[in-house]
Amino acid sequence: MTVIKRTAFFVSDSTGITAEVVGDSLLIHFPDIEFERLVLPYVDDETKAKDVINHINAAFESDGVPPVVFLSLMNSDISQSIQAANGFFVDVLNTFMKPLEIALGSKGNHQIGRPQKATSDGDYSRRIEAVHFALENDDGGMSRKYENADIILIGVSRSGKTPTSLYLAMQFGIFCANYPITEDDLEDGRLPKAVDNYRDKLFGLTIDVNRLVSIRQERMSNSKYASMQQCAMEVREAERLYQRFAVPWISTTNASIEEISTRIIAATGLERRLR
Repeated sequence: MTVIKRTAFFVSDSTGITAEVVGDSLLIHFPDIEFERLVLPYVDDETKAKDVINHINAAFESDGVPPVVFLSLMNSDISQSIQAANGFFVDVLNTFMKPLEIALGSKGNHQIGRPQKATSDGDYSRRIEAVHFALENDDGGMSRKYENADIILIGVSRSGKTPTSLYLAMQFGIFCANYPITEDDLEDGRLPKAVDNYRDKLFGLTIDVNRLVSIRQERMSNSKYASMQQCAMEVREAERLYQRFAVPWISTTNASIEEISTRIIAATGLERRLR
């Protein structure tokens, strides 16, 4: 199957997270298209807007088709000037803000950046703490404060543990650690000693063998680590380990980080700490 390539911009007057989350949730439904993603944050004046216009027009000239542009801009003048460029535009905020204002009978706060409430009600601190925890307890990290974890992801190398841990922390404030299942663990047929006492917190990730080979080849091509035989053995034995010790698990194959995280929350009943 021929892969179609398109350019997607995420333009924001703040960090760009809103534009990315909404945009990615839409683009994931087009698996036959490979998007080159460009995030352009803090576009808060006309000079920066002109740079964005130049980027969009250059992509149009290069691709021969209009790039998809997700806008998260409070300033209507800047938004309108950018929309004069050669792109297809999705106005992430105003598409929903104006109808919501009408429905609620109230004018929304059009202040650029995150509303003050987002940093004053404890959510911001919880998010930062959760991200730090995920980083400190990544891939069997030295801190291993598993008694403080809400969940511990386990799985073979490159099965998606780290990005999922960080997404759960960033989006939901969940304290997520992750630990790699090594070849030694698989040979012993036992759960890693480091996490054996926390079985009620364990959640397994697995992945299609062919997909795992492809990912590992990008990292260490022509190695035993990336060979079909090694990947097939690790995936097979890891899934047997989950079954033997009643560890809930899902496959990350062809699933976005958002989908993986949501499925984990649904399966475990974890509380979303951020609203």
